[in-house]
Amino acid sequence: MLKDNLKILRKNKGLSQEELSLKLNVVRQTISKWESGLSVPDAEMLISISEVFETPVSIILGENIEEKEKNDIKVISEKLEVINEQLSIKQKQKRKRIIHFLIILDACVILLFILLAVLGSPYQSWDYSDPEWSIIGTLWHSFEWVFFKFAPIIIIVITSILGIFFIKRNK
Repeated sequence: MLKDNLKILRKNKGLSQEELSLKLNVVRQTISKWESGLSVPDAEMLISISEVFETPVSIILGENIEEKEKNDIKVISEKLEVINEQLSIKQKQKRKRIIHFLIILDACVILLFILLAVLGSPYQSWDYSDPEWSIIGTLWHSFEWVFFKFAPIIIIVITSILGIFFIKRNK
């Protein structure tokens, strides 16, 4: 059974519940609940557990019962392992897409900085007696001012938060 297998694997590895909880980023009480059968880990956590113990999920979920039922459980365990692997691959692909999107967004912001720096402030030489040019010049100046004053701070804060989020999630 899962609860017995977790306890045996943990003891074979020479880990206490506290040490295992640190490796899995959960509280010690969660490990205790798993080992006493009060709760069970989700599919993603089963993958993490199998990595810590260097044991396939099918063995962690396996059960010592009669031959026929053992084969049924083995088939179910193998299917669960395949599903867990697919879930892990999808999560990695999602992270890669988000990272690529953020890199493209950063490149666009850098290009916009360069474009604004190269163009300078062309609105300063415009004829503001024409109301249309005065509105366009005011809007251009407002955009340039906001972009150069606030965008770097906002971008740094957002990328820092996202970086911390991805780093914590990968552990």
